[in-house]
Amino acid sequence: MNREEQIHILSQNPTYDIIIIGGGATGLGCAIDATSRGYKTLLLEKHDFAKGTSSRATKLVHGGVRYLAQGNIRLVREALFERGRMLRNAPHVCKVLPFVMPSYTYFDKWFYGTGLWIYEFLSSTLSLGATKFLSKSKTLEYLPDINKKGLVGGILYFDGQFDDSRLAINLAQTAIENGATVLNYCGVSQFIKENNQIVGVVAKDSFNEEEYQIKGKSIINATGVFADDVLQMAEGTSTKTIAPSQGIHLVIDKHFFSGNTALMMPKTDDGRVFFLIPWHDKLVLGTTDTPVKNVALEPQALQEEIDFVLHHFNKYSTSKISRADVKSVFVGLRPLAKVVNESSTAVMPRDHKITILSSGLIHITGGKWTTYRSMAQHTIDIAIQKAQLEFVKCKTKRLKIHGWADVFEPSHLSIYGSDAEKIQKLIQDDSELGEPLHPDYPYTKAEVVWMIHNEMAQTIEDILARRIRLLFLDAKVAKECAVVVASIMAKEKNKSPEWEQQQVVYFTALANQYLI
Repeated sequence: MNREEQIHILSQNPTYDIIIIGGGATGLGCAIDATSRGYKTLLLEKHDFAKGTSSRATKLVHGGVRYLAQGNIRLVREALFERGRMLRNAPHVCKVLPFVMPSYTYFDKWFYGTGLWIYEFLSSTLSLGATKFLSKSKTLEYLPDINKKGLVGGILYFDGQFDDSRLAINLAQTAIENGATVLNYCGVSQFIKENNQIVGVVAKDSFNEEEYQIKGKSIINATGVFADDVLQMAEGTSTKTIAPSQGIHLVIDKHFFSGNTALMMPKTDDGRVFFLIPWHDKLVLGTTDTPVKNVALEPQALQEEIDFVLHHFNKYSTSKISRADVKSVFVGLRPLAKVVNESSTAVMPRDHKITILSSGLIHITGGKWTTYRSMAQHTIDIAIQKAQLEFVKCKTKRLKIHGWADVFEPSHLSIYGSDAEKIQKLIQDDSELGEPLHPDYPYTKAEVVWMIHNEMAQTIEDILARRIRLLFLDAKVAKECAVVVASIMAKEKNKSPEWEQQQVVYFTALANQYLI
């Protein structure tokens, strides 16, 4: 996956069947769906792949226990089926994770246990494991650091876990391998219209500001929380179709809550589920559901949100943590489809909604990572119909994602799947590339070189935030690694010392926003 090659392809191809704006989960899913059916496909991302919401998820591939409580059986069943497909199609970045929900009353144990049994039942042949009622002693075996006061037992169930932005990179690679043109740092600056209908886009390269005029038979707005900005550019209106909701996550060291089992509590003060999830040898705590008015590329955690998550961890754990124990705080904005007369985002549905606007733009809102594939299938079906293209059935239900492998070496390189051996080959050819970026973490210089040449990484942030997840795991250490990463990038990309210094300054300022 080479950006210069993709730019060259774009310059030679002024017309596409389907143009997708947005390189997050939904847009990348649409690109794979369209190109695998044989349609000439272009995806344009203004920033880096998964720069926004799609790198800031709770890292769960799940049906949504809370949606079941809301009575949205259809969404839960769809998500559970998609969960199974993600685990099957991308096993190197997705895995089964056991959860325990501790119970402090017998009513809760049986009430939620029955609900979780139904949750498993709905997954049918794609079940990940049997739901079980646990005694108090068995619950403590799974969760040795849980608050024992009043504990009566628990429920064991299974869900999926993944690395969101790593999967996004693999989706981009898969789309290119299937024939799509895919570009990061190349946003849409304006639409081309004929008779008030959108027939193309003007795309601008963020680095050299070169513009490309491209025609498209169907154009899809898959920009998540920024979808209304694109809508307004297309329609010239101030219509709002997104009700953004902010969710924060705190990352702490794993020793604060021992074991390899995730914890789920179904009751919090704002109506959301509270999760404690092992991830990359850390613990992710969250999340919140705070309606926000302003959509930011780098949303910031509110002090009350941080206090909320700290409070709930300390409430359920025998260990106590403070702000000083937080390694990183990351914030995501959910692109919820706006519901008339509904102000609480905690109860808004996570369903997706697809609209063909008066300008002809296909506008998709809502949804979640787990259902990215089915959202894409639905969107491309509509795009085909809108453009009157010859219909070809969806091919993604069993399509293996780039990196797919059925056997993994037990190391931090497992996340690369079949690419791991290529990274190991770099180290064999040059032992210096085997050196770690930081003594406390396993990430190597070889991975940085690999990402520059094979994963379209253009900045320090691309590498340390979304390809190596160090910014999300330990922001202080990520800052310390910036200089060595910048040095490698400058050498591999033939950049000047001034570029190198600017990169370090920018990333240091960014990383400070992930620290409390």
